[in-house]
Amino acid sequence: MTQLAEGFEGLRANLQGTVLAPGDAGYDEARRLWNAEHVREPAVIVQVRSAADVQAAVRYAVAEGLEIAVRGGAHNMAGMSSVDGGLMIDLSPLNQVSVDPEARRARAGGGALLGDLDAATQEHGLAVPAGIVSHTGVGGLTLGGGMGLLTRMHGLSIDNLESVRIVTADGSLQRAAADENADLFWAVRGGGGNFGVVTEFEFRLHEVGPMVHYGMLFFGQEQGAEVLRMAREVIPALPREVNVIIACLNAPPAPFVPPEHHFKLGYALVAVGFGTAEQYAEAIEQLRGVGSPLFERTSPMPYVAVQQLLDEPNAWGTYHYEKGTYLEDLTDEAIDVITEHFPRKTSPMSVTMFYHLDHGYLETADDATAFSGQRTERYAMFVIATTPVLEALEAERTWVRTFWDALQPHTINIGSYINGMADADEARLRASYGDKYERLVEIKRKYDPDNVFRRNQNIRP
Repeated sequence: MTQLAEGFEGLRANLQGTVLAPGDAGYDEARRLWNAEHVREPAVIVQVRSAADVQAAVRYAVAEGLEIAVRGGAHNMAGMSSVDGGLMIDLSPLNQVSVDPEARRARAGGGALLGDLDAATQEHGLAVPAGIVSHTGVGGLTLGGGMGLLTRMHGLSIDNLESVRIVTADGSLQRAAADENADLFWAVRGGGGNFGVVTEFEFRLHEVGPMVHYGMLFFGQEQGAEVLRMAREVIPALPREVNVIIACLNAPPAPFVPPEHHFKLGYALVAVGFGTAEQYAEAIEQLRGVGSPLFERTSPMPYVAVQQLLDEPNAWGTYHYEKGTYLEDLTDEAIDVITEHFPRKTSPMSVTMFYHLDHGYLETADDATAFSGQRTERYAMFVIATTPVLEALEAERTWVRTFWDALQPHTINIGSYINGMADADEARLRASYGDKYERLVEIKRKYDPDNVFRRNQNIRP
């Protein structure tokens, strides 16, 4: 460590950014991760301010034999955003977003958060399909695929990616797009952080908002089977301008929730409309189909506010575990498993969520990107344990795994969405990528033959 510490001075001299070692002011905050379960102690943290800083950090780590972790939003469920004894590249200073409203393009730094992207693009009434927690990093979300409220209209985040600038394992800065390093561009659209450190994303933009229609209908636990059977009929038939997330959760203790229903177990239909008020009202009426919900809230809302609604329930400092899977449909058998296992959770913060993937999701060819899910109509399901204290996490982790295992006979047997894997092995990754896996291995060998970037859902060269 003494030799490394001496070497940090040379590293500092080559950087615009900041180099932090254990004991330095700011080190403990910089190494902190969103999922409080994971507490790592890097030998050195490099807070980069340019692509050149990233290049210098990668070259230094390779020369010193240090394992590299890349921290963007620090939301990696498995804690891969940091590393014990290695070098953390902290991209958070690279959070600039620039927008060209005429060309409908946005450029986001590798450390930008979804909130940064939404704020900049919504100034012009535009948006990128992205996730639903605004303090998530653009980079990690996008490299795995990127699902959210706009997926039904405009596909995944990667389906709207025009180019990236990426520092590869040899320390070179490359542009990857359809017309340059096309193999690398294919791989980063769904292949995760296996191929380098992305310093800039260029996205296509779509007209959105700034006001959208928001609604949540909450049904009691005893209505679960009816709600899910209704949802499988109604949701696929809704116009693409209305997206509905199914959430199994405890009712929040929010002002719009009657006090007698606070923390009650139940099933919510969260509907966001991007079309006309009449179209949205008709959709809400259909979603009420099983009878009166225990409570509901519907109102126009700024798109940026909708994108921030889950920020507090997913706040930093809590403990998490997650497993995801794909279902071709909400069959009666799958519904039986869901309604049996969902209520067995013990933390009121834990949730199960379903995205129905159709329309815009289907408009990109399956082999056009490395995404870990075939482009057929389906549900993406996420079983997410969240607790305020570490002592409660193991019971919730067991709940997630038991629930996930019970569902497997009813799922599409192709693995999972890699952004929904808190743990994975090569067999699971192979199942997730299917025929794409060997192509990813070939590209990994070309750009990262020594597996420098391995703190991810790793594709070994």
